[in-house]
Amino acid sequence: MASAYKPYKKIFADHNGILRASKAIELGVPKHVLYEMAKTGELVREAQGIYRLSDGDPLGNPDLVNISLRVPRAVFCLISALYFHELTTQIPHSVYFALPRDVKTPKVYHPPVWVFHYSKTSYQAGIIEYELDGVKVKIYDREKTVADCFKFRKKVGMDVALEAVKDYFTQPNPNVSLLLKYARINRVEKVMRPYLEALL
Repeated sequence: MASAYKPYKKIFADHNGILRASKAIELGVPKHVLYEMAKTGELVREAQGIYRLSDGDPLGNPDLVNISLRVPRAVFCLISALYFHELTTQIPHSVYFALPRDVKTPKVYHPPVWVFHYSKTSYQAGIIEYELDGVKVKIYDREKTVADCFKFRKKVGMDVALEAVKDYFTQPNPNVSLLLKYARINRVEKVMRPYLEALL
């Protein structure tokens, strides 16, 4: 039976071994075959509606990859982005991502998520696309992430924002003008400026 799955395994292999169920079906994998392949162990069900080839490497960033596949407009922000950029000692217990204000909060039961709705300008500013585990993942750059922590300081805690800005200045190539640009977009320049001046 395994040989019958060969063409379907190739479809997965051509997409870095991981696909949303809806995308796999669209590419020609029949729904019942997906379930059969999961049952026989050819596929691993990574998360709700996401499957990967079992003979591939386990995902290095499963939460970010799964959310990116399920919520294509998600941009990882705040604690998730801080952790990615090594700007915090916090371990994220939820996945933090941003969506534009006019996009509804998706139903995601696992992993636990915190969804933040950004204005159009703030949402679009500072997005960098990385490839993690063969999947395109959008994360705010370091400067935007620090500015976002000041904007959402009541949600993430002022201590997290202060740790982020201090850690930022210990990393190579700090860019103060970019930090201030994002601070202006987020309307937190007055809040951030004294801390930046103290650290410079």
